[in-house]
Amino acid sequence: MTSRLGTALVTGASSGIGATYADRLARRGYDLILVARDAGRLGELAGKLATAHGIKADVLRADLADRADVLKVEDRLRTDEAITLFVNNAGIGPVTSLLESDVDYLDTMVALNVTAANRLAVAAAQTFAKRRAGAIINTASVVALAPQMFNGTYSATKAFVLSLTESLAAELKDKNVRIQAVLPGLTRTEIFDRVGRSFDGLDPEKVMDVTDLVDAALAGFDQGEIVTIPALSDDGIWNAYLSARGALGPHLSLRKAAARYGVSS
Repeated sequence: MTSRLGTALVTGASSGIGATYADRLARRGYDLILVARDAGRLGELAGKLATAHGIKADVLRADLADRADVLKVEDRLRTDEAITLFVNNAGIGPVTSLLESDVDYLDTMVALNVTAANRLAVAAAQTFAKRRAGAIINTASVVALAPQMFNGTYSATKAFVLSLTESLAAELKDKNVRIQAVLPGLTRTEIFDRVGRSFDGLDPEKVMDVTDLVDAALAGFDQGEIVTIPALSDDGIWNAYLSARGALGPHLSLRKAAARYGVSS
């Protein structure tokens, strides 16, 4: 029997944010398709969640830095009519500062965080729009709003995800399809271990537990937020940011250059 909520396809589901989304969505009653590179860990998680919550949980092994695997996941999104929610979460973080980074590693980061995330988000959006039903959750980051604080390529990939989400939200608003970007700050997951770093030197007040992050993100999703910043207590700050950004609109594209540049036409 198929869940009344349908199926959630979650990328990056073997650990951290993705695995926590899988757990929380299973608790809500979603069936699952879990996507990541580690088939063994996915299988273990799928079995655990299916048993604990009485849902169906399938495993789709894929390396989303590999185009062939991205196309495999895209095909599942486009053809499996049971899928009602896409959690676009897979990604990797930086190993070091941008000036010290291996450019090949940065290329892999862009392939995963941008190219794969874009293709799968657009595939889901096109598919759900045709059905006039569905929802997409994209994992971005607070560094999309503060790129000077972190590795530039990583920040740029997350700014891409945020911009993509806001643009798609405008296109989907009359299609009965919901979309959300989640902007985590520092979050206690395995990603730090994978890039050879730890939380030991960080202010513990700045690092959120992954379960709190996902629970807050899902609360924002339930409230219909397009952008959710789990650590932000005063949403008036975000609204003021949107207002200031909106005020730029009439001045961004005009026939003449601004007088302050002294350009004569």
